[in-house]
Amino acid sequence: MTAPSTAPAPSRGGRWIEHWDPEDETFWRTTGRRVARRNLAFSVLSEHIGFSVWTLWSVLVLFMGPEYGLTPADKFLLTSVVTLVGAVVRVPYTFAVAVFGGRNWTIVSACSLLVPTIAAFVVMKPGTSFSTFLWVGLLAGIGGGNFASSMTNINAFFPLRRKGWALGINAGGGNIGVPVIQLVTLAVIGAHGGPRVLLALYIPLVVVAAVLAALFMDNIASVRNDTGAAKDAAKEAHTWIMAFLYVGTFGSFIGYSFAFGQVLQSQFGRTPLQAAYLTFVGPLLGSLIRPVGGWLADRYGGARITLWNFVAMAGATAVLVVAGTQKSLPLFVTAFVVLFVLSGLGNGSTYKMIPGIFQAKALAKGLSGEEAAVYGRRLSGAAMGLIGAVGALGGVGINLAFRQSFLSYGSGTGACVAFLAFYGVAFVVTWAVYLRRPAGRTRAEAAASEAKHRLGYAEV
Repeated sequence: MTAPSTAPAPSRGGRWIEHWDPEDETFWRTTGRRVARRNLAFSVLSEHIGFSVWTLWSVLVLFMGPEYGLTPADKFLLTSVVTLVGAVVRVPYTFAVAVFGGRNWTIVSACSLLVPTIAAFVVMKPGTSFSTFLWVGLLAGIGGGNFASSMTNINAFFPLRRKGWALGINAGGGNIGVPVIQLVTLAVIGAHGGPRVLLALYIPLVVVAAVLAALFMDNIASVRNDTGAAKDAAKEAHTWIMAFLYVGTFGSFIGYSFAFGQVLQSQFGRTPLQAAYLTFVGPLLGSLIRPVGGWLADRYGGARITLWNFVAMAGATAVLVVAGTQKSLPLFVTAFVVLFVLSGLGNGSTYKMIPGIFQAKALAKGLSGEEAAVYGRRLSGAAMGLIGAVGALGGVGINLAFRQSFLSYGSGTGACVAFLAFYGVAFVVTWAVYLRRPAGRTRAEAAASEAKHRLGYAEV
């Protein structure tokens, strides 16, 4: 039976919570769960709008016909630039939570989305120079930063046993901004509307997200003024190993989200409307299944789910190569949708691994109880921003790979072969670092050795 909590209820003066202890069962049941879930709900909304703005150009390029004077290579370069900025700004956005507070930064980051949305509304017309589109695309990249600050913030609200689910819901709700904006695009194109109609729909949504964050979200005082955590996280080898794995999961998700419609147009001759009918399905399923990946990781261990997920991603990519060489649109679309689903599943499992790894590090250092929990939350929150930034760079690589493949071979098949090789390497890294047991020992001996000399990560 859990002893009654002696911790005071959260003080919310000025929207700051002074005491927060989600690992305390009684505190969590009586107070913490309700507060955490409220913050999660409005975090999801803000991140959702951020993802939509970030991926605006993946659908705006579908409107850009011959009258815009852009080649397929130009469009892939444009979406690569947008993805790059979204990856880079994730690092300062992670720091911003510690400097300003999670609620406060959610308000600021939501309001900032008005800049790229209004700018795109102004320039989106034939006759605009390619360099202007590139500069406006740079602005849209800030929407990608919302993910890092949102995940860092929500990570602090939930206990370790709930993080897989909570982070999966938060990220999945944000990721679903990709298929939602593609569905809205489909409706706009189907109604014979132009790109400015699409942009006009999102401007008021940005304002709504900022206002609701101001009214219903909170800051956690213990997270503030801990910018040194990012420096400590950057020194950890596991931060960069997980960043590499996240390139394979989230990098695939965001890269394919930007590239799928363009590949359908350039390789299979689909019209904008035909492409829009197909592009939303994969990102939608990949977003919806991300919480399932987190739940499976909570239940069976993130490393195990991630390992076999990379096997499945490699298999789907091999089918994609076959479909491209045979010019089979149904097989190509099916394999691409499966890849989206697997990338979403892997997103959930890899992010669950992060807090587990740093909790294990805390225990290995001899820490226990609340001290271990604080250490784990501190480093895992900071690491998430760095991992998210590097992972998003995978999206840049995918778009550049497709660009080069079309320039060199006239199709995306060459890029798919490169992706297949990457998933093979990611499988090996996951197994070697987080699941491999020393040879020549029994299971019990290996487990004892790992507890003493190295971390046993199979359950993270």
